[in-house]
Amino acid sequence: MARIAGVDIPREKRVVIALTYIYGIGKTSAQKILSEAGISEDTRVRDLTEDELNKIRETVDGYKVEGDLRRERNLNIKRLMEISSYRGIRHRRGLPVRGQNTKNNARTRKGPVKTVANKKK
Repeated sequence: MARIAGVDIPREKRVVIALTYIYGIGKTSAQKILSEAGISEDTRVRDLTEDELNKIRETVDGYKVEGDLRRERNLNIKRLMEISSYRGIRHRRGLPVRGQNTKNNARTRKGPVKTVANKKK
């Protein structure tokens, strides 16, 4: 397996797909990285030379990926919570942040249903 940005990428897949195994790199970013490095998207990882792998590594180093990206995202959320903005309060309470309705759904964000004991009839 080739190792790029601290991630083992699968050898049998095409390079453009294999790069998406790195957190922070999607298909579009992978295509940009390969065009900058001058490598065909159809190439399999196993067929890459060491020079081509080094070109990809250098290009990926210019992007914020993996641990740095996760850290920045968490710091941004923590900052929102500290300044007590509306978004920060929603994060703190574990509710949807982007204005979604919570009357019926939002189970993914709220977690499993916490049932209250029924009244006797």
